[in-house]
Amino acid sequence: MFHQVPVLPVLVPLAAVAFAALLWVLLRRGLFSLPRAALALAFCVYLVGIAANTIFPIFLDKPRTSAPWSAFLTLVPLAGYEVADAVTNILVFVPLGMLVPLLAARPTWWRTVMVAAFVSLGIEVVQYVTAHLLGGGHIADVNDLIFNVVGGAVGYGVLVLVTRVPAGATLVDRFRWHGAAARDTESAAVPVELVGL
Repeated sequence: MFHQVPVLPVLVPLAAVAFAALLWVLLRRGLFSLPRAALALAFCVYLVGIAANTIFPIFLDKPRTSAPWSAFLTLVPLAGYEVADAVTNILVFVPLGMLVPLLAARPTWWRTVMVAAFVSLGIEVVQYVTAHLLGGGHIADVNDLIFNVVGGAVGYGVLVLVTRVPAGATLVDRFRWHGAAARDTESAAVPVELVGL
């Protein structure tokens, strides 16, 4: 039995630090409200969930594999890729596609897709390295990257659809860090590309 890096003792303190930093940003900018604080908490919990399920397990004493690096990498799109895996990867990134526009100063579809791509690429790189060096249980797969990006785009689309309904737009504005609701409380609006990312 190999010893694993403990998930919660590693990720929970990191999430707590990130949450405290986001709250500090809200307070410093005069944007603090319970809905925005709740959004910051949801963002941190979401990132912890993603990391726990995509990067771990990481082993401390598992012998290094003699398999070539290519054994932990899938570069051929859709070759042997299961529909269930595609749907899962889309659904996992839908929340990110909704969270990014709520946190971003100038939210656009393109910026949201780029954030989803960078986050997914980061996950795949870590999976690739840990699989080879630390006995991680994942492989880097270009299909995961593709469908994660699709999920981010879908999440952005869902948020846009919600804001087309007046009641939905009002609700979304309560959580948005910038824009109509934020301008009401900001004394001096300073554009920020992406808060907390």
